Amino acid sequence: MRLYADSTKCNGCNACVTACSQALFGENDPRKAALVVISGPALTGGYDVKVCTQCGDCASVCPDQAIKLNKKGAFYVNSADCDLCEACVPECPNGVMFVQTRLSGSAWKCDLCGDCVTVCEPGALWIAE
Repeated sequence: MRLYADSTKCNGCNACVTACSQALFGENDPRKAALVVISGPALTGGYDVKVCTQCGDCASVCPDQAIKLNKKGAFYVNSADCDLCEACVPECPNGVMFVQTRLSGSAWKCDLCGDCVTVCEPGALWIAE
């Protein structure tokens, strides 16, 4: 299973970003979301949605093996094992892995909770095989 995004359907409302930061940290902070909605002149008025593809690149470089698979088949960070080396962050091909030291002291990524999909009215996000 993984999260998919169709950027052509995105309207830029950022409800997905809000839902993600709420699910992970209980607050509305786009810097604390495990997906990104990018807008800009180069996109000719559109949006580019970056999501975790569950590729496992982050897990392959984690020296502490803190990135594991959950029951959904998604990689997640076991914060008890994470030593904040940040090797995983630059390894993410979509730039959606991040470190949040203030609240948890570990790296974070999408764990396929599905909250972003639930609030995406244009249907730009979905979870599938």
